Amino acid sequence: MQTVVDLTRCQGYAQCVFLAPEVFELHGEEGLLYATAVPDDQVEHVRQAAAACPVQAIILGEGVRAGAR
Repeated sequence: MQTVVDLTRCQGYAQCVFLAPEVFELHGEEGLLYATAVPDDQVEHVRQAAAACPVQAIILGEGVRAGAR
């Protein structure tokens, strides 16, 4: 599975960081770093993070890429 975060929508609530810290990481107060390729053992955590995102900025799937929305 791959993930892309629409950084123009992301507001830095960091729910993804709390739910999937091995994939998402805050850099500074508002910068978000993330792994585009989700390790198999983190898929469920990333799905929960996407569902918890208040602004629905996380896109999941196979072959997703930046600008997919």
